[in-house]
Amino acid sequence: MSDKPKLNVFLCAPRGFCAGVVRAIDVVEHALRKFGAPIYVRHEIVHNRYVVDELKRKGAIFVEDLDEVPDDGAPVVFSAHGVPKSVPAEAERRQLLAIDATCPLVTKVHREAEIHFRRGRKIVLVGHRGHTEVVGTMGQLPEGAVVLVEKPEDVAHLTFTRDEPLAYVTQTTLSMDDMAEVVAALLERYPQIVAPHKQDICYATTNRQNAVKEIAAKVDAFVVVGSPNSSNSQRLKEVAERNGCRRAQLVLRAGDIDWSQLEGITSLGVTAGASAPEVLVEEILDALSEKFELILDTITTATEDVSFPLPRELRERVA
Repeated sequence: MSDKPKLNVFLCAPRGFCAGVVRAIDVVEHALRKFGAPIYVRHEIVHNRYVVDELKRKGAIFVEDLDEVPDDGAPVVFSAHGVPKSVPAEAERRQLLAIDATCPLVTKVHREAEIHFRRGRKIVLVGHRGHTEVVGTMGQLPEGAVVLVEKPEDVAHLTFTRDEPLAYVTQTTLSMDDMAEVVAALLERYPQIVAPHKQDICYATTNRQNAVKEIAAKVDAFVVVGSPNSSNSQRLKEVAERNGCRRAQLVLRAGDIDWSQLEGITSLGVTAGASAPEVLVEEILDALSEKFELILDTITTATEDVSFPLPRELRERVA
C-alpha cells in the first residue's frame, strides 16, 4: 500500500495541440524531408520551446528576420502566427522559396480585415500589443488602417465619430471573457460597429478555456502546461484563476513546477495550451506520481475533429 498522499487529477479534454499547430509542425517536418536540412523558420513556428528545440535538432534554423536567411535556395517557413504582408513581399523580391504555415484561422482574420478595409471601414483589432499574431494582422493593411485596443478602458480613447463606418476583429487566442468585455465597451460607444460573421477566437482556444472553466472551481490547484510566451496558455492560467482556482501555475516542463503551491492539496486540474505536446503532459504526470498516488479522471467538454491541409508546395510530397 502506498504511503504517498492521494491526489485526484482532473485532466482537461480537449487540451494540447490544435489543428493549426499540428499543420505548422507538419509543414516544417515535411519541408525538411522534401528539401533537406537546413530550412529556415521565421520566428518560433509555434510558441513552445520544446517543439522548437526538437525541430532544431532535425535541421530547422529559427530566425527573427529575413535578413538572416541566406540566398542559397533553402526554404523559409512563416510561423503559424502569421506575418505582415511586407514579409512575403520581401521574400518574393529576393526570390526565396517561402512556405506559409500561418494557421488558416489567423488567415481568416486577415481576410476579414482586408474586406472591411475595401468597404471603407476603419478597423479596431482587439488583441495584445506586440504579440506576433497582432503584428501580422495589423501588417495586412496600410499603417493607420487598424487601431489596437487591449482592454475596455482603451475604447474611451478611440477618436472615431459615432457614425463613422467601423468594424472589429480579434486576436484568435484571447480570453473569451476579456474579449467580451472589450466588445461590450465597443458596442456601447459605437453601436454601428460591424462584428465578425463568426467569432475570431479560434475553436481550440474556446474549447480549452471551457474545459478549464468546468474544472477550476472543483480543484485545489491547477497546472497549465505551456510556454510563458504562449498567449493561449497564459489565458488558460488566467481562466483557471478567474473561475475559482487561485493556485494556478503555467509550466513548460516538470522541472518548472512550484511544488510549494501543491502542498496539502487533494485535487488538481491539468491542461495544456494549444502549442504544448502531450509528451510534456505525460512528463508532468510522471513527476506528480513520484510525490502522490494519482487518481486520474478525464473531463471532456468537447470533441475536436478539425484538420487543415498542408500548403500547396508540400502537398505533392505527402501524396
